[in-house]
Amino acid sequence: MQFDTIIKNGTVVTASDTFRSDVGIRNGKIAALADDLGDAGEIIDATGLYVMPGGIDSHVHLAQPSGDGIVMADDFASGTLSAAFGGNTTVLTFCMQEKGTTLRESLKDYHAKADGECYVDVSFHLVVTDPTSYVLGQELPALVEDGYTSIKVFMTYENLRLRDDQILDTLDSARRSGAIVMVHCENEDAIRYLIGRHEENGELAPKFHALSRPVAAEREATHRALSLAEITDTPVVIVHVSNRQAMEEIERARKRGSKVAGETCPQYLLLTADDLDAAELEGAKFVCSPPPRDKESQIACWEGLQNGTFELFSSDHCPFRYDDDSGKLNERGKRNFRWIPNGIPGVETRLPILFSEGVSKNRIDINRFVALSSTNHAKQYGLYPQKGTIAIGSDADIALWDPQKTMTITNDILHHGADYTPYEGLDVTGWPVRVLLGGKTIVDGAATTGEMGQGNYLRRKSLA
Repeated sequence: MQFDTIIKNGTVVTASDTFRSDVGIRNGKIAALADDLGDAGEIIDATGLYVMPGGIDSHVHLAQPSGDGIVMADDFASGTLSAAFGGNTTVLTFCMQEKGTTLRESLKDYHAKADGECYVDVSFHLVVTDPTSYVLGQELPALVEDGYTSIKVFMTYENLRLRDDQILDTLDSARRSGAIVMVHCENEDAIRYLIGRHEENGELAPKFHALSRPVAAEREATHRALSLAEITDTPVVIVHVSNRQAMEEIERARKRGSKVAGETCPQYLLLTADDLDAAELEGAKFVCSPPPRDKESQIACWEGLQNGTFELFSSDHCPFRYDDDSGKLNERGKRNFRWIPNGIPGVETRLPILFSEGVSKNRIDINRFVALSSTNHAKQYGLYPQKGTIAIGSDADIALWDPQKTMTITNDILHHGADYTPYEGLDVTGWPVRVLLGGKTIVDGAATTGEMGQGNYLRRKSLA
């Protein structure tokens, strides 16, 4: 037979086009887009369904060291399985350099964690926390050549943040090597000052996490990061933007000619700082950084998704168990918000939320959904057109979506390792009902048909 699989009677959607076509798959690739493709070893009837490129979540934390006694809720097995059930076929996770180690040492450790464990394809961003002359002068250029073409730097968290001079050195090395730099923008000194004020006043509940990380701390750091990137002429991605003021900094930098992409996340569309003020310690479930803001900030973030301020919609999946002494309710976290692990789960719910709140409620069209969920991620991080589109020659990574299917998000239907979801009880319209990786079905309804280990590590292209 000419094709291994044919997807029939569906509506193909890309970032630019929507059209009726059958999809012929051969040897894991999309081989034809036409009507009446004949017979195949497998015929999938997609009547009433959208046939879209599998989601690419380019901001995911898995199996990451998280401090003394704290354990992340997802390893590569549970995290990538959860991603698959959410309509994703690729995740980009972070390889965290611990101070005193080299990037290659960290990569060896992360590859060992991921090897044979992944249900979907994966790739790594390099987190630089110890930018020595060896790391920036020798390791980073060589690793970019090896396909590790994105790095991340933090402006917050005392054990992770870089000083401005270190950021400049890292940006300059990235530019010369052909890497793009992701920046977490919050002013650590301002945050530490505010934490101290709250502690002096005995204000230790989870809600004070949000008050210690105000919009001004994010706005200032965003402005500073973009200024440093302008000085070195380095492309950057400002990640998990939560509010209009930081968005305006991105827009102003673009007007000056800077190469900057913006990213936001579901928590900034649906949650607010009030969620951290829940009874007892329930607010700990919503602790993440930057914190959720207010209704006006939600409106602003939707505007950013609509007008192009944000090219990327990611989950920032960073899961911890709630009722666990190695998670949110560790002994110190129960007494003081500063010790509550930062991060919430979301890799499985990212796309249903964007589809339901965006497409189903007419905030964005279906093509913009594909761009924000897949295509732009592939283009930004050196995977396009292998990933991120439905086109002849592209990988047959495909999600079939039922735009009418209604679901209520509850933790018991999800597949992550966390014991809660911040979106418990949310009703959504639109759901991925079948997911293919390299032409093979890995999720069919509520069933896993894929195998752990079938996901591949992806070497990426430099955008230089």
